[in-house]
Amino acid sequence: MSDKKTTEQDSNYNHLERMSLSELLTNINKEDKTVAFAVEKAIPQIKSLTENIIEKLNKGGRLFYIGAGTSGRLGILDASECPPTFGVSHELVKGLIAGGDVAIRKAVEFAEDSTTQGWKDLLEHNISSNDIVVGIAASGTTPYVISAIEMCNKNNITTGCITCNTNAPLSQTAVFPIEIVVGPEFVTGSSRMKAGTAQKMVLNIISTATMITLGKVKDNKMVDMQLSNHKLVTRGINMICEELSISSSEAAKLLEKHGSVRKAIENYK
Repeated sequence: MSDKKTTEQDSNYNHLERMSLSELLTNINKEDKTVAFAVEKAIPQIKSLTENIIEKLNKGGRLFYIGAGTSGRLGILDASECPPTFGVSHELVKGLIAGGDVAIRKAVEFAEDSTTQGWKDLLEHNISSNDIVVGIAASGTTPYVISAIEMCNKNNITTGCITCNTNAPLSQTAVFPIEIVVGPEFVTGSSRMKAGTAQKMVLNIISTATMITLGKVKDNKMVDMQLSNHKLVTRGINMICEELSISSSEAAKLLEKHGSVRKAIENYK
């Protein structure tokens, strides 16, 4: 029995280079199909963390994601989509990555190995006990993330994590851990694959459920979305038409006047 962490265990498939393209595509998809079931098993853990996130944000706090490599990029992606989707401030949900913004596009060597930089990066944003910090690391062993979570704990800052190994150092450090065990990757150790997919799914669940609970969605519509392109303006007009049973031209005038779907609906007379 291997003592390797699940994310480092050998692939269930051998001699990938001998597979046809169809075999490669089919087998990768076969592995991907298992991810949602792994996430399902962690719903109780996801609920515990999300409840605490909602509590902090309701009291004026902020949500921070902190990670390295793929994990860091996924946190930044989720954070960056909250303002346009839900109309919240860019300061409400923040994503930090080892190596800084340059690491979003290009790997920064050994940035994830620092045991001090994660906390320094959080301090640049005036982190406090009003906030909550979620460490993201597929392996659960990333020093940059673990050390930041340790310092948060010492400073009475609520912590959570998303990892893809059980009993990893990160999940033992965070107060509200989420462990999504997706099994070995198709390409051994390539945690950008199933592990990355699992992390993206969990982040989607957390941020969406949080924003709905905070009142940023009406029925099933993004009434607070930023109207940043023609597609979204058209979507907004359609929402107003449906909600108020009025013509598209009248809805367009309301949207132009009020600048948001919610305000257009709430101020309609």
